[in-house]
Amino acid sequence: MNEEAVRERLGSVSDPDLGDDIVSLGLVNAVDVDDEAERVRISLALGAPYSPVESAIAGEIRDALGDTGYDVDLTANIPSAVSPDEDVLPGVENVIAVASGKGGVGKSTVAVNLAAGLSKLGARVGLFDADVYGPNVPRMVAAEEAPQATGDQTIVPPEKYGMKLMSMAFLVGEDDPVIWRGPMVHQLLTQLVEDVEWGDLDYLVLDLPPGTGDTQLTVLQTLPLTGAVIVTTPQDVAIDDARKGLEMFGKHDTNVLGIVENMSSFRCPDCGSDHDIFGAGGGKAFAAENDLPFLGSLPLDPSVRTGGDGGEPVVLDDGETADAFRVMTENVADMAGVVRRREASHRNGSQRAGSQGAGSQRDGSGGSSAAGGSPSEPPARE
Repeated sequence: MNEEAVRERLGSVSDPDLGDDIVSLGLVNAVDVDDEAERVRISLALGAPYSPVESAIAGEIRDALGDTGYDVDLTANIPSAVSPDEDVLPGVENVIAVASGKGGVGKSTVAVNLAAGLSKLGARVGLFDADVYGPNVPRMVAAEEAPQATGDQTIVPPEKYGMKLMSMAFLVGEDDPVIWRGPMVHQLLTQLVEDVEWGDLDYLVLDLPPGTGDTQLTVLQTLPLTGAVIVTTPQDVAIDDARKGLEMFGKHDTNVLGIVENMSSFRCPDCGSDHDIFGAGGGKAFAAENDLPFLGSLPLDPSVRTGGDGGEPVVLDDGETADAFRVMTENVADMAGVVRRREASHRNGSQRAGSQGAGSQRDGSGGSSAAGGSPSEPPARE
């Protein structure tokens, strides 16, 4: 068997979001056939580790070569689009910002559970609490260990639930307010990004402050964002402010991975009926109105509050509420993968990538049609 024969078989494997086969899209970096060892090594342009869709693509590749008698080794790598000198986070594969147009919609809850959910899937994760004026992440994961300084004047972040953590809360007193002007915030965030030893991460999740102010601008101008997740509640007042956040990302050419509707309904523990306290369907309608993926509805459940106050993210539990956060997490990973594969395909010269919009099959109910069944083993990172 030779490389041409392998690529011919790979031509039968389609990318469900980009609408073509992985060879035509330029998602096959390299093929190496070792006839003596009866082994095929394939490097793929897949960029979202533990994404169910990308794991399914890997599974289809193994199936396409399953009758050859050769062992199949899959690796994944998408080279950075920026030079090493300009890359402020060289070991970080994906940077995902979690944002909201206003406070009180559960943005930090979504950020913490997204990061914990990705870690639970097996990914290497960092969680950066960039909400300078209201940092809550350490409490929400019960992080008691402080960052450590090294002799090289870098910062070693503490870890909890498999996540590397950094927050303004580690640097100020528990009850001390942060009363800083924009330039000081910019300097602090830049220093934390550059000086923290994040190491090799599959995902760095940023919990942004609410609104569209100095902190958001600093992040957009400094960090190579894969994309942003916008959190809202169903009512019109929250949607109005979410729209402003969407406009902010649009003006800075930042990909929006989709919309999360938090506090979508309340299930009464006494009678078992659902109550739409903040309205119904506003987040899903907002996503449809703007042709964006709807990443999921998260219920108003006391277990979310107790998990946040007690430092135990609800996504790590079992039950319907945990499942809702798990689905949201997998959808975010899938959408990050769409962004990365589309960019890689364009760089590799494909003219047909993106014929279907990111998340065109996404409705927040449990992933795209390509991820049916149990996920296959993801390819190893190069």
